[in-house]
Order: sequence, then C-alpha cells, then structure tokens
Amino acid sequence: MEHIKRHVFVCINQRPPTHPMGCCQSKGSIEVAQAITEAIGSNDELAADTAMAGATCLGPCTMGPTLVVYPEGVWYTGVKVEDVPELIEEHLKNGRPVERLRLRLPGNVGSED
Repeated sequence: MEHIKRHVFVCINQRPPTHPMGCCQSKGSIEVAQAITEAIGSNDELAADTAMAGATCLGPCTMGPTLVVYPEGVWYTGVKVEDVPELIEEHLKNGRPVERLRLRLPGNVGSED
C-alpha cells in the first residue's frame, strides 16, 4: 500500500465475562473485523488504499462492537457482520457515513461532524 486514504480500526478487546463494561469481542467484533478485511481484500481499489487493524479498547464497550474510520474520525457502534457490506459500499467506497450505525453521544446527536 503506497498511500492509505482510510484506516479502519475495529475493537477486538476481550474482558472477563463478568466485567460490567462487557467487551466488543464477546459481541462479535472478531467476525466483523474478518468480514471487513475480506471485503477490502476482494476490491482492488480498496485494497490499494484502505487499511484495517484490530485495536484494543476504543471506549464505548457497552455499545460494541465499536469501530472508527480515519481520517474522518467517524465512530460506529453495534456493528454486525451483516452491516459490513453497507459500511464498505457507503462509507469506504462512496465516502458517506452510515448514519444508523454512528456513535451518538449526548450533546452530538444530529451533529454534522
């Protein structure tokens, strides 16, 4: 990869099952990361300029799986494997964040980041 245009970080953190915050891994983040990796790898254009990496805790554990796309800094929560095609098509290929999956915190609801 000569020039990375986007970098996707997927939380793959694991905590004990009794931890009050939970963890993204127990909610399917490994499978989400694998699906994203496969989707990027199967598209020549994305494979040339998009990177995907697993990350330890990104923070919003109770709403996981969590991922973030840079350079836009768009955060997604509650992502499932079946959401990956839409994320790939809309955000990574077309540059349009998938609003229904975006992280919304009190104070930034409806903001146009």
